[in-house]
Amino acid sequence: MTGRNVECVPLAAARALRRPAFVKPPNDKGFPARIYPDGSRLPGPDALDDTTPVLVSDVVAFTAEYRLFLLDGEVHTGSRYGVRGGRDLLPLDADPCGAQVREFAARVVAAGPRLPSAIVVDVGPLVDGGWAVIEANAAWASGHYAADPDAALEVLLRAARPRGNVPAADEPFLRPQ
Repeated sequence: MTGRNVECVPLAAARALRRPAFVKPPNDKGFPARIYPDGSRLPGPDALDDTTPVLVSDVVAFTAEYRLFLLDGEVHTGSRYGVRGGRDLLPLDADPCGAQVREFAARVVAAGPRLPSAIVVDVGPLVDGGWAVIEANAAWASGHYAADPDAALEVLLRAARPRGNVPAADEPFLRPQ
């Protein structure tokens, strides 16, 4: 449902790329997530170890981008945050494509894999047609843009609850202690 190939590879493999690719660290902000013309522009071994995992994806263009706060597999709130690469904020319920966004989100959830009970998923229509998942993010590390702040906070609080209050269904998503 990503509309492109996305792989997790060691940084050394990404440095060997000789084509444009979108590259980002999967767990932190160790270097800027962006399109790199080739792997030679990525941080060198003096900055990051060769074994550092990175996400490498084909380059695609979206006509718009939406941030969705999902709670128990349903869109709890959301917002458009970009149009054709530029910042353009609009609450999901005010967007003319809001129903399409919600329908695609329901298909994403139904298709699996299973998601945590509280998560943020960015989606958008591709320039070439169809909808795709842009990325999934931790709710506690995602801006709410023009989404309802109270509803976004509900998702964030669920995602950041104490470890002892995490239901069994969410345990596979916890980091080892």
